[in-house]
Amino acid sequence: MQKWEYVTVPLLVHATKQILDNWGEDGWELVQVVPGPNPEQLVAYMKRPK
Repeated sequence: MQKWEYVTVPLLVHATKQILDNWGEDGWELVQVVPGPNPEQLVAYMKRPK
């Protein structure tokens, strides 16, 4: 059975692609993006195999 590790990542609206690309290069897969604590910030939920 596959096991996963998860992380939450704060995203800045003006640098979303760059941030996601950096995490993707390390093997993380985007699961969901939700609103953050303020209008200029989002939170990404990421996963990757353990």
